[in-house]
Amino acid sequence: MYEVERFTIPEVVEKSSFLYAGHPALGMVGFPAVCYEELEPRTRRVAALLGLLGAARGDRVAILSESRPEWGIAYLGVSRAACVVVPILTDFTGEQIAAILDHSESHILFVSRRFLAKIGPAAQGRALISIEDFALLSAPPGVQTPDADALDQAMASLVLPEVKSEDLATIVYTSGTTGRPKGVMLSQRNLVHDGWSVRFIMRIGPRDRLLSILPLAHTYEFSVGFIYPLMQGSSIYYLDRPPSVSTLLPALKALRPTTMLTVPLIIEKIYKSSIKPALQKMPLYSSHAFRPLLERIAGAKLRRTFGGKLRIFGIGGAPIAEEVEAFLYRIRFPCAMGYGLTEASPLAAGSSPRGFRLHSIGPAIHGEDIRIASPSRATGEGEIQIRGPNVMAGYYKDPERTAEAFTTDHWFRTGDLGVLDAKGRVSLRGRLKTMILGASGENIYPEEVEAVINSSPFVLESLVYGDDAGLTALVQLKPETLAEALGKAMGSMARYAGESLDNAEKTASALLERIRTETNAKLAAFTRISRIELQLEPFEKTPTQKIKRFLYPRG
Repeated sequence: MYEVERFTIPEVVEKSSFLYAGHPALGMVGFPAVCYEELEPRTRRVAALLGLLGAARGDRVAILSESRPEWGIAYLGVSRAACVVVPILTDFTGEQIAAILDHSESHILFVSRRFLAKIGPAAQGRALISIEDFALLSAPPGVQTPDADALDQAMASLVLPEVKSEDLATIVYTSGTTGRPKGVMLSQRNLVHDGWSVRFIMRIGPRDRLLSILPLAHTYEFSVGFIYPLMQGSSIYYLDRPPSVSTLLPALKALRPTTMLTVPLIIEKIYKSSIKPALQKMPLYSSHAFRPLLERIAGAKLRRTFGGKLRIFGIGGAPIAEEVEAFLYRIRFPCAMGYGLTEASPLAAGSSPRGFRLHSIGPAIHGEDIRIASPSRATGEGEIQIRGPNVMAGYYKDPERTAEAFTTDHWFRTGDLGVLDAKGRVSLRGRLKTMILGASGENIYPEEVEAVINSSPFVLESLVYGDDAGLTALVQLKPETLAEALGKAMGSMARYAGESLDNAEKTASALLERIRTETNAKLAAFTRISRIELQLEPFEKTPTQKIKRFLYPRG
């Protein structure tokens, strides 16, 4: 481990390449990894290529690719050339990608062949570089395509520009859940400081293996799952396809990772689809005397599923369901909870597995301050506001929204509601913008109501919104629940197909009403659901698996 002095990404490349030399740095599961000593020449070559394409200090260079070792090499190379990286999430549509390229004025794009077709007409007049092998796929008008000899000569004579901590490092466009993408401007210091601060929460080193399953274009994975491990000499491995059960389980068995970063949805699905049903089938699970033992056995099995060597299981990006959090706490699963936003590079608060507490994220990261603005006298709840070296400079080409995002005394408004306990630990209460005002002036947080609905064994996901009639819940049932309920109705001895259809609708309605009744029994009167509706299609989500509320009625 070394001390960070300049707080720039080029400094991380230079120091780690030397200090950890022959140790594996970046790899695909099942394939040889790129060693640390290879990072310096490979990223220098990327910088030389950018120079031949006419890129100058401050120019924007976009990356559109699945997570892979070359993604990181491209990013590091762009930073060493003193250019600005524009990471693009692969979930964006072709129109969104074109808008991002135009808004950021990115004239060079590293692209995976898998997503080449998504660019379409937006490729016109831009240099496209294959991220798999860094071959030039197209050059803008007036730029001669460099051959291997020209690139070797450029690399040999390359004088890398000085990169300062205050230099703009990246513009991150995120769809979020509000519908209007914003270009978040993060400096070299923002990203490196955020990554460096993680070591005060959890310690990793050259013996650690991190399995990366989240998109590198998301700041959470980049700062905590890329920059920080590179500083510590850890090995980072990627999957060659999306992390489904069929790809993830063999990778976990082969790699036996010590560290992983996830969003809550992943562990929630495992718990609800596998662990909870298995426990509930055991007659002894209803006994309070045997329940702890059975849960410990389930916990041991869960650890073996993740390879048996897991020390740190980072959870962030969205609030975790209370039921799942409580189970993980009881079995002492090595959870490291984190809270943040892209605008905070992104980690703002967090805890180590040893500091894991129920309903608590943890204290502010090293060097940052957190306060609760205008806290309620009754509950202590208020908007979480932050300041520190990890907070963004502003939104690109958007001075109005930048001004709105900060208080007059320069604290960033997160838009999240929370409380601080006596030890400075943050607990989340919901989003300020999604809060619903009850008929008698009560504050209703839909996320809390949704958590109760989602605890039903029949429910996959839900979304709650308010209108003049009260609260409405859109509910997506588990596929097996819906299939079973409708199958029984359609298979009845009805004489006509029309009657079978009526029976199916009645069965689904009866199940929804049961969910509503059981949910309301657990809620305060002012948060009870007036109406419940079936959501047949999956909810549309952001890359961190939050429902895009703006797409649904007043959600």
